[in-house]
Amino acid sequence: MDDHLGAFCSDQDVQLEGTPGRALSGLTFAAKDVFDVAGFQTGAGNPDWLRTHPPAEYTASSIQRLLDAGATLVGKTHTDELTFSLNGENHHYGTPVNPNAPGRIPGGSSSGSASAVAGGLVDFALGTDTGGSVRLPASNCGIFGFRPTHGLVANDGVVPLAPGFDTVGWFARDSDGLKRVGQVLLRYRQNEYEFRNLLLASDAMELVFSDVRPALDLAIAALEQSLGQFDPIKLYHGKAQEWMEAFRTLQGAEVWQTHGDWIRNTQPKFGPQIQARFDWAASLDRKMIPAALQIRNEVTQSLDELLGTDSIICLPTSPSIALPRNLEGEQLEQFRQNALTLLCIAGLAGLPQVSLPLARSDGCPLGISLIGPRRSDGRLLALAASIGAP
Repeated sequence: MDDHLGAFCSDQDVQLEGTPGRALSGLTFAAKDVFDVAGFQTGAGNPDWLRTHPPAEYTASSIQRLLDAGATLVGKTHTDELTFSLNGENHHYGTPVNPNAPGRIPGGSSSGSASAVAGGLVDFALGTDTGGSVRLPASNCGIFGFRPTHGLVANDGVVPLAPGFDTVGWFARDSDGLKRVGQVLLRYRQNEYEFRNLLLASDAMELVFSDVRPALDLAIAALEQSLGQFDPIKLYHGKAQEWMEAFRTLQGAEVWQTHGDWIRNTQPKFGPQIQARFDWAASLDRKMIPAALQIRNEVTQSLDELLGTDSIICLPTSPSIALPRNLEGEQLEQFRQNALTLLCIAGLAGLPQVSLPLARSDGCPLGISLIGPRRSDGRLLALAASIGAP
C-alpha cells in the first residue's frame, strides 16, 4: 500500500483476508494499533510498550467479527501514546496527514484510522473512544464517526485507557458504510421506537469558537430540513465545568489504575505532553473521586430521563475546525477545555453518539453530532444513513 498519509504503522505487515461471500466482502479496513491481532505485537503508540509486550495470542473479537463478515484487514494505524490525547501528534511516530484539512492535525487518539478513511486508503476503520478519540478525529477529517453505548461492543483484546469510559468505535466515509459496520459489531435487539423529540443543546453551542458558529448554524438548519425542527434546551443546567472536571477526574484515576504499575516499572519515554498527562494522573487527589462519581450518576440519570426512548440531542462534535499542527499555548488549551466539555457528555452517561460531517468553515470540515438514548445505536446509525452527507 502507498501510505502517503503516514497513517499506518510500518514496523509490522498486518494483513488478514475476510471470509468470502459475506456482508462486508470486498471492503477493506484498518485497526488502530491498540487492537490485538494474533501473532503480532500491539504497539499502542509507544516504542517501550511495543518492546515490553509479546505478540498477541488472540485476535480482538471486534476485528474477528469484521473478518468473519467478509472485510479484509490491511494494516494497523497510528495512535497517540496509550491513546491519552486528542491531538494525533505522536512524539515517536509523527502526525498522520489530515487529507481534508492540509496542515492541520487529524485529531487523536485514533488519528491514523481517521486519516486512512478520509484519504481513501480503506473503506472503514476501527478506533477507540474514551474521551472523544473517534468523534473528534471524525469532525477534524470530515468523515462519519460513531461511539457506541458503553459496553455494547466487546472490547476484549484492546489496550485499555480508562475501562469505565472506553468504547470500540469506527469511521467511514459514508453513512451507509457506517451503518453496515454497526450491523456487524453491535450486539442488540432493535426495538420499534422512533425518534420523535428533536432537541438542540443551546448551551453546548455556546462552547464553539465564534469563527465557526455561522457554519454550524447553517448545517443545523439544513439538518432540520431533513429531520424537523429542534427544540432548544439547556443541557448542562449551568454545570458544564463541573461535568468536564468530573470526567477528567474519573478518567485520570482509571488511567493511573490501569497503567501506573507499568509506568513505574518500565519508566517509558513519553512525549512531553503525554508525560505531563500521566504525571497529572499519578498526582490526582483521590479524595475528589466520590464527588465526581456523584456528578456522573446525576448526569446519567438526567440524560436518561431527558432522552427516554424517543429523543435525540443535537450538538457540535467539536468547538472548532482542526487546529494547525504543532500548536501550543492558550488557543490549544482553550480548544482542549471546550472539546472535553462537549465530548464528556456521552462519556459520562455511556450513551451512543454519531458525528456527521455536515459543516465546513474556512475550507475545513466540522462535525455535527447526535446523541441517542442508551442502546439506541442501531436506530441512530439508521437515522444517520437516512441523512447522508451534503
